[in-house]
Amino acid sequence: MNVVDDDLSATRALVIDSNPNSRTILMGQLKEFGVGSVSQASRLADARVMLENQSFDIVLCEQYFNHEKMTGQELLDDLRRNHLLPFATVFIMVTGEATYTRVAEAAESALDGYLIKPHKANQLAERLRQARMRKTSLQEIFTAIEWEEFERAANLCLERYETKGLFWLYAARVGAELMMRIGKYEQAQKLYEAIVAAKTLPWAKLGVARAMMESGQINRAASALDTLISEDPSFADAYDVMGRAQFELGNLDQALATYKMACELTPNSVSRLQSLASMLFYTGDVKEAEKLLDRVALIGLDSKMFDPQTLVLLAFARLESKDRKGLDRCRVDLRRLMERNPDSLRLMRNDQVIDILIDLLAGQTAKASERVRQLNDAAKQPDFDFEACSNLVTLCAQMAKRNPGQSASRDMVEQLALRFCTTRPMTEMLVGAGLAHPPFAEVIRDAGNQITKIAQDAVSLGMRGDPASAVKQLMIEGNSTFNGKLIETAYQVLQRYQDKVPDALHILDTVEALRTKYGTRPGQPRKVEQRRQAGSLQLR
Repeated sequence: MNVVDDDLSATRALVIDSNPNSRTILMGQLKEFGVGSVSQASRLADARVMLENQSFDIVLCEQYFNHEKMTGQELLDDLRRNHLLPFATVFIMVTGEATYTRVAEAAESALDGYLIKPHKANQLAERLRQARMRKTSLQEIFTAIEWEEFERAANLCLERYETKGLFWLYAARVGAELMMRIGKYEQAQKLYEAIVAAKTLPWAKLGVARAMMESGQINRAASALDTLISEDPSFADAYDVMGRAQFELGNLDQALATYKMACELTPNSVSRLQSLASMLFYTGDVKEAEKLLDRVALIGLDSKMFDPQTLVLLAFARLESKDRKGLDRCRVDLRRLMERNPDSLRLMRNDQVIDILIDLLAGQTAKASERVRQLNDAAKQPDFDFEACSNLVTLCAQMAKRNPGQSASRDMVEQLALRFCTTRPMTEMLVGAGLAHPPFAEVIRDAGNQITKIAQDAVSLGMRGDPASAVKQLMIEGNSTFNGKLIETAYQVLQRYQDKVPDALHILDTVEALRTKYGTRPGQPRKVEQRRQAGSLQLR
């Protein structure tokens, strides 16, 4: 029996099902269709490892598994969220009649198809044929994406959408994602809105909100997300984006509650658990964070979705509980990750942090102080990001907790805050990083207020007719602190008053270089290595 006209002898398939009889039937049908290689997995944990490390053309996955809390849908969600499932892979969910509605809804946004048990061979064949036909029909688009010709790929998608050609709805979604990638947020928003008008779909509504977020319309995005969640309370991706919107609006408690809801919907999502644990840690609930971090390290360490920052936060929690064995396990686990990525500067810095924590627990404060100073030497480097900053602030807080009279830690924290306090939420996250030594909260907030005042004074100068002085002051402070908000404000003032600033083009080149070097776009600090934004598609 042939699924499609082409030869399947070179394709590889994976069957994921806890029922041995069902696995045998599915594997037999695939081989009958001519699939060249068919592998199997009876547990989702085993399937995850296989999908992360091997390439499959076809995946058939059961929705529910005996003795496992995770579902097939949650596995797919995690793989797609982290760009670990190639677009070329055909993923078909297998489900019973009772769960048909939920899987059918998911199929519109993430699946290539679904199969209801019990099924006949020709039904599976038809699902595969349809899925492979879509891949073939859109091949020109995906080839352009592979060649990173994103503008051309977006235009091909728009052409398919406008002519209502074969698979136009899916092409429209891919086109909107491409527009988001190349920064055309307004066009992406319009396309998502057109999809909603043509066929109301949760992922399209989420796309509208994501486009609003990226173009700075945070309040509008939050309102749209609130409506979407009320319409579909089980749409986990919507909670991810809502949490980000609430964070950027400075509503940290609301963001925390939203992340908790996302984890309740998908309790085995490694990436969501990491996000929640991180938020708990930085809002002061270290004990609860430690429980989640420990769980993530247990279930996710070998997953490509695992973020090494999890081990750093867990190590800080172990220090608080004086757990030397737990600290040693964190170091051993991190060095396992380093063996896989020996050139990772991020992992090297994480390893330094854990070594310092072990020194502190052993009472070797002088040794720890010297290592902290060495880590601080890199604090003005372009690759020293918010994560590295927050870890260093937490270290300084632990040092000050043990030696309250020491001024070096306070000075370090002040300099770090002057660079990284770019928005109120970022300032509060740094405050959370320094909770072990409460006096640091005032130091960090004062630095944040100082940066805000400099930016506001410069904008006022520009509005009063002296943009040259505004830019000069911003450049002096921006070069001193490397604060992204000040650099970005200098750029905006120059853009607005370019004809009133002497030598504006030369200054603009300098500002552009600083923007490129120090990454000035305000936003949520990295808490997880998330390779795909919630609600989006993997394009490559």
